[in-house]
Amino acid sequence: MTHVAHPYIQRIGVNRDWKSRWFTTSPEKFREYIRVDAALRKMLNKRLKGMSVDAVEIERSQKDIKIIIKTARPGLIIGRSGEGITKLKKEIDLFLRKQKMTDKPELKIDIEEIRSPESSARIVGQMIAEGLEKRMTFRRVMKQTVEKVMANRDVEGVRVILSGRLGGADMARKEELKKGRVPLQTLRADIDFARVEANLPYGVIGIKVWIYRGEVFADRKAGQQDVEARPTHNR
Repeated sequence: MTHVAHPYIQRIGVNRDWKSRWFTTSPEKFREYIRVDAALRKMLNKRLKGMSVDAVEIERSQKDIKIIIKTARPGLIIGRSGEGITKLKKEIDLFLRKQKMTDKPELKIDIEEIRSPESSARIVGQMIAEGLEKRMTFRRVMKQTVEKVMANRDVEGVRVILSGRLGGADMARKEELKKGRVPLQTLRADIDFARVEANLPYGVIGIKVWIYRGEVFADRKAGQQDVEARPTHNR
């Protein structure tokens, strides 16, 4: 039996960082932080669906909790005159209160813009899911998306796998499309990976996306990777 490892977890400490960054010596707080982080990400993914969110990162200190939302459409989240981010902050604050946390940290939200959405695996997966949910044929969606991703100069390879009742067939199957190189066993390779689901009337279609963005060496830090993110709004 094969053992498939997640491309992200293999590269933590090499060219990736943790998505939750905090430290505690208390086992009780450790369990609480893990539980709250998982629930918070689940809530935000549901709340921000369709807004091209790439990642939700959480940083904690003794006094505050900082939530970093990386998105290709910051304007949709921020809203006109900052109304959207104010409403989102209230919802998150109310959500954290319901979690019955022992600490009461100050909430801070940062919105970072993804300048190259075609090189983000999660955003590309969401693009494919949107096309499938609009009843477009899966082969056309896969081909158009892969060509669009490869047109980005930062991308050197892409691999997409769809699985489920493709085209409304009675039996589920798997379809794969690959273009360029995707060296999964090279740890210095900057590979982004994501799993996304498309909800269709006849069932759920699973989407897996791998994107290879070149190699990262010691003189090229993680903050200078091809997918650049710049602070757009601090709250």
